[in-house]
Amino acid sequence: MYSNVKLHEINAKMESLKLAFNQYQDISLSRRITCMHDIGNRLLKNKDELVKIAMQETHLPAARLLNELKRTVFQLTSYADTCKNGYWMDIRIQIPTEKNKPVIKKMNVPLGPVLVFGAGNFPFAYSTAGGDTACALAAGCSVVVKAHPQHAATSTAVAKIIDEAIKENNMPPHLFMHVHVTDLSLVKILVMHPVIKAVGFTGSYTAGKQIFDWGNSREQPIPVFAEMGSTNPVYILPGKMKESAETYAVELSKSILTDAGQFCTKPGIIVIQNDDYAGTFIKTLQEKINDAIPVSMLNEGIYQNYELKKKLSTDQKEVKKISTTTQSNEPLVGTALLTSITAKEFMANKILRQEVFGPYCLIVLCNDINEMKQVATQMEGQITCTLGATIKEAEQQKELLKILQSTCGRFIFNGVPTGVEVCPAMQHGGPFPATTYSMFTSVGADGIKRFTRPLAFQNVAEELLPDALKEINPLKLWRLVDDQYTK
Repeated sequence: MYSNVKLHEINAKMESLKLAFNQYQDISLSRRITCMHDIGNRLLKNKDELVKIAMQETHLPAARLLNELKRTVFQLTSYADTCKNGYWMDIRIQIPTEKNKPVIKKMNVPLGPVLVFGAGNFPFAYSTAGGDTACALAAGCSVVVKAHPQHAATSTAVAKIIDEAIKENNMPPHLFMHVHVTDLSLVKILVMHPVIKAVGFTGSYTAGKQIFDWGNSREQPIPVFAEMGSTNPVYILPGKMKESAETYAVELSKSILTDAGQFCTKPGIIVIQNDDYAGTFIKTLQEKINDAIPVSMLNEGIYQNYELKKKLSTDQKEVKKISTTTQSNEPLVGTALLTSITAKEFMANKILRQEVFGPYCLIVLCNDINEMKQVATQMEGQITCTLGATIKEAEQQKELLKILQSTCGRFIFNGVPTGVEVCPAMQHGGPFPATTYSMFTSVGADGIKRFTRPLAFQNVAEELLPDALKEINPLKLWRLVDDQYTK
């Protein structure tokens, strides 16, 4: 049991965080990079102990946790390397061709101290040393992490390693801080504190929206970058069904069931046309759900929420249960469930558009392509949308493609939404309510930009400019100079 940070401690911690930011933003990119790589190396060096602690708190197997830890390290090191090339600074220099016109230079600068909420479903990759922390450190911000109470020991162990790396690399004291908070009134105080300039959050819609509202109700509002869930609908056209109904059903079943469906990109709704080929698809999916091995969910909170949301969905009289796994007496086992409903009934019931976080999936049966378009039009913002189709029929359904792409951050063709690649081209975020800011991503180095703001310098003397904007480009960064990218 870890005690809550005390009210009287918060102001002192915030002042330390502010002081650390003031020092850290001036530290060279090369030193930032070295420190972030060192954090990653130390995490790998302690991987056995970290995985052991996380296994005790999350019910996740060692292999899954080790892979997640390696992903966490890759995020830290790859974001650090991206920090070095400076493209996230979006440097622009305009030299006037006419007399009496100003020289204008612009770059992204760090926002300030960042508050990061540890995520419940990823004890490493989206938590203490996860993507938000890595992005904030790369941007030049100090960070305070609120540990997730369901893996508090894991979070504490990781925080200790970060602290050691910061000290060994002679970074400002309190550049990184770690607190335990379960009292909502104290959580609100953290979000509302004037020192905090941005928030990173991954979790439920209810919690994310509350934090977002707090951030916007401040005397000086701040950005709250909240990822709040998604049903990740999959739309399958008849040609794809005819071509590979069985194999695609197998692929989707794995995406629904892996790790008890505890991914923000798990497909929760499948939209199909109710024809002969759909029968093969549904039968295969039913069999895979029936044969699924029951898996304990991460923690009591996620399990209870899954059972509640699952019951809310199946309590709707139009929803038909068509397949389920065998009940288990093991603790926190979220039984997988496949259900179905007609498109007309689905569109009349907004409850069914909510995310059910766990191994649950709803099949929406459409009469024709027009009804499928109507369903797509009524969907809320999503992290992902997937289209299963042959190239020929996809070309014939340009309107459907436009609808799907307008409601998501990542559009997938003939695949599954789980398995989020960490790379510069990734977009992990989508229109509200999937996230609060659809123009930003929480995966990939573009996420660094969340914790920066643009600052223009007009006719500023060379001696007063940041190194990134100096004429000789001492840092050898990519810059847009008179509309041409150059180093």
